[in-house]
Amino acid sequence: MSTDTADADLVGGVPRRRIVLASMVGTTIEFYDFYIYATAAVSVFPSLFFPKGNPTTALLASLATFGLAFVARPLGSILFGHFGDRLGRKVTLVGSLLMMGIATFAIGLLPTYHQVGLLAPALLAVLRFTQGLALGGEWSGAALLATETARPGKRAWAAMWPQLGAPLGFFLANGLFLLLIQLLGHSAASPDLSGSFLTWGWRIPFLLSSVMVVIGLYVRSRISETPVFARAVEQGEKVKSPLAEVFRSSWRQLLIGTFVMLATYTLFYIVTTWVLSYGTGKRPPNGNGLGFNYIDFLQWQLIAVLFFGAMLPVSGTLADRFGRRATLLVITAGIIVYGLLFAPLLAATQSSHYAMLFFLIIGMTLMGLTFAPMSAVLPELFPTNVRYTGSGISYNAASILGAAVAPFLATWLATRYGVGWVGVYLAAAGALTFVALLVMGETKNASLDSVGAQVGA
Repeated sequence: MSTDTADADLVGGVPRRRIVLASMVGTTIEFYDFYIYATAAVSVFPSLFFPKGNPTTALLASLATFGLAFVARPLGSILFGHFGDRLGRKVTLVGSLLMMGIATFAIGLLPTYHQVGLLAPALLAVLRFTQGLALGGEWSGAALLATETARPGKRAWAAMWPQLGAPLGFFLANGLFLLLIQLLGHSAASPDLSGSFLTWGWRIPFLLSSVMVVIGLYVRSRISETPVFARAVEQGEKVKSPLAEVFRSSWRQLLIGTFVMLATYTLFYIVTTWVLSYGTGKRPPNGNGLGFNYIDFLQWQLIAVLFFGAMLPVSGTLADRFGRRATLLVITAGIIVYGLLFAPLLAATQSSHYAMLFFLIIGMTLMGLTFAPMSAVLPELFPTNVRYTGSGISYNAASILGAAVAPFLATWLATRYGVGWVGVYLAAAGALTFVALLVMGETKNASLDSVGAQVGA
């Protein structure tokens, strides 16, 4: 390798591949922690933390605590965004990872409702809220670490790497739960409260998070601050209150970014958390689900998430070549069509397991295509001195509108009006995102060194 090539592959003296690894490893750990809760919210917590009432009521209560984290995430983006825009990206990323690891490990040590009563779900809710705070600060920092150190013309490709943390974390979380369920002989249809899985096995994925966090902290300790932020500091461009400044100068970008992200969130949590509860729920007349075996369903989800991961580099490449706006408009149109086809697609699963796998693969393929450009688009909307705060608020405000209520609302719609209306709900979210993309304009050529309001033109 020539000297010029070697120098081009360094950012502040740090190899670019190390920066990529730091952004991807951290988000993988954070999303792993986040997703093991999502899986447990369906398979564990209704029995151990919300046992009173009928199964549907317990499930809804469990999904409500699941949604708590999405309320916390905008607050986390404000908290970590303040320090990320004031002190830098690196120190904030270490803090968010440490907070997530402590909260997840503590969930693995919690007593259950049968041991301490109402204190158990209360503690669970507090720790879930803490998880949300941590992830609220994590995503923006990882996205900025990738985009602010990217090669010219390759920002969407660089920003794709931290997005890989989502499918990798999902695969690790669900894969570990699947392994434990099979080894310990747990049945989701008739859970045994005295069985090994519900007694101690479910705690293992949460406790293992501590090992992953140590690895992540080591990787992140070996990176330097991004050159974009360093230049902003040298030029005296930091602001005392990034939150006040972003609402003063970039309120339009906040709205656009939130609705650009809306369909992505709604899609993911419908085709993961909601569909898991619906697919494994009892068939009528005793329930409103499809009655699939829980282990089989987890295996189908693991297959489908491979398509999620495979589409990320495809979409990142397309976004760099054709622009973020054009790429996302086409993909969002696909999400709308997918939502409108929910009723016939899910009706076909009544007689074919392959139809359910096909349904999941379509959803996860669309998810990979829409998710990759987001970590480039949202940072590109905001100027350097409020970029961490602005991109984080947009990303996590969308989590309330598109994710916090998605499993809960989808469960209610499917029970009350049928699964077709869950698809209509997804299509409506897609339509709002489509309009936001039209308003947004193109951000591909936006300067990351700008200070002052910027929107793609």
